[in-house]
Order: sequence, then C-alpha cells, then structure tokens
Amino acid sequence: MTLSIVHELGTALAVRDDDVELFRYTYEPDSPQLESPKPFLHPIRTRAGRTVSLFRPWDHVWHKGIAWSLPVVGEENFWGGPTYIHGRFYVQLDNDGAQRHEAITRLSVDPAAEGSAEGRVARVAHDLEWISQGGVRMFTERRTITARIVDEACWALTFETEMTNVTAEPIAIGSPTTKGRENAGYGGLFWRGPRSFTGGVLVTADGTGSGDDVRGQRHEWMGFAGRHDDVDASSLIVMVDAAENPHHPPQWFARSEEFACLNPAPFFSEEVVVPAGETVAFRYGVGIADADADAAGAVATAVRSVLAAREGAGTAAAGRTGAA
Repeated sequence: MTLSIVHELGTALAVRDDDVELFRYTYEPDSPQLESPKPFLHPIRTRAGRTVSLFRPWDHVWHKGIAWSLPVVGEENFWGGPTYIHGRFYVQLDNDGAQRHEAITRLSVDPAAEGSAEGRVARVAHDLEWISQGGVRMFTERRTITARIVDEACWALTFETEMTNVTAEPIAIGSPTTKGRENAGYGGLFWRGPRSFTGGVLVTADGTGSGDDVRGQRHEWMGFAGRHDDVDASSLIVMVDAAENPHHPPQWFARSEEFACLNPAPFFSEEVVVPAGETVAFRYGVGIADADADAAGAVATAVRSVLAAREGAGTAAAGRTGAA
C-alpha cells in the first residue's frame, strides 16, 4: 500500500496506489473558453479501481470530475457556459473566465507516521491566477490537494484553497440562487458522478434520500452511494465541510435524479464578499470508498479526522473573509 506521484510535466499528475491510479489531476486543461478552463480531477477511482467520476458530459460539458467551479464571481462566470440572468433565465455572455496554472510549489509522498517506510500521504500544491474573459486578473490562488490511505476500502482526498482578491474593489462570490433562481445555489467544490450512479442514494447524518429531498439543506457532510455498470458493486463518495469554512455548515446542491452530483455550496443563498487585497479560504475532505450507503457515517468520521489534522500547505487563513 504505497502511494506514488507520476508527473506529466506541464499538463497533469496522477497519484497511484500501487497499481491503481486513484486520480489524475489535470492542471493545464485544453478546455475551450466557453467551458471556463479550470484544473480538474478525473478519472477518480476507489482503491479497487472503480471509476467514480464523469468528464465533460453532453448535458453540461463544463462538469469535469471534481473541480473548484464558481458561477458567480462579481459579474464573471468561472463555472462555464451561460450565466443566470433573473427574468431571462440562462444567457450566454462573454464572461467565461479561466483558472490559469502558474507554478507547482510542492510534490511529495510522505509516510503515514514517523518511522514508517510506506508512502501513505501524497501532496501537491500549486499557484493559480483567475483571469476574466476580458483579461482582468481577479484572484491569485494557492491550492493544495492531498491523498491519504484510510483503510483497505477507503482513501481520503483533501482540497484546500486560499484565494486573494488582487483587484481594487470587493468581489462578491455567489450562485444562481443569490441572483434570484430558487434552490439552484451551486458553486464551489463540485463532484459529477458516473451515469450509472443516476438514481443513487444520498446520505446525511439524518438518513437517506434523493436530491429533491436534501437539496438546499444544511449539513456538515453528505454522501452519495451509487452502483457501477459491468460489475456487481457499489461505491461511496462522502464530502465533508471543514468547520472553519464560511457559512458552515453549508447548504448542499445535490442531485440523484437526472444525474449524480454533490456540492457543499457556501454561496448557495448568501454571497461571500472578499474585500480588495484580502483572502478567503476553504477546506474540504472527500472520502472515496468501496462501500455502500451504510458506511457513510464511518467514512465521514474518518474524513473529519483527516481534516482535523490540518495537513498540507496553505491553511493558515482558512475561513478569513469579509462574508456578507
């Protein structure tokens, strides 16, 4: 059980668990401007090698595995595609911005504990710039992604970001709901699941349900259990919001009908306003397990422990913001 990192210089890197590629992180995508080019994780796999992500589905081509996607950044769109305009619905504007990779700042594989020879924790950190379609530099970002083996059936991904407003004005980050569309507060760390997961089970600490049941509810964590084609197996994704994140516990944008997705959405119904020169930070844990819905609570507990360890670079400012 040894993790390793394979780096395709200038394009992507992959974290491997012995002979299983747990994920590929494309940090220099070749996406068209319409899709708001952004780094993404896909494919994402369980320790048994089962794929639990979907890339560029025909219904929403800007959905890409797991990505940090923001549809309302001031007047700009860093999600992709059309922008919600109240009274007009979705309108395609020339406002699809891009998250541009600047430099890798850390690549490491570390033992799980002092004195251990096994590589059990893989880390990558890089710097990015957020550039509007009109060429305005809006944010600089330091992003850290960590993979850790939890047990034989589960591994944990952490995603940490610090975004600094480099403009001369405050920037409000919101969602279609903050712009007037009811119960459509998507934006943030967004996971799109495989087609076979459609109709799967959403899990919270309060029980199970569908997207219609839980969308817009506030929870510390939420899971999605889905079944695979080709093999008689289920996999489980559990996303956990760090306690210091703005607007914790978040409202969730989640679906099981039409397609599978999970998104702890800190901007669901309230904007987060980042003053000029200031930094806002978010941290998330994602448990990826060869398991079904019954294991969601245990996976959430394990991922919460990983978040509590505050691993990786760039966590000092977590939660600091001029939240509205």
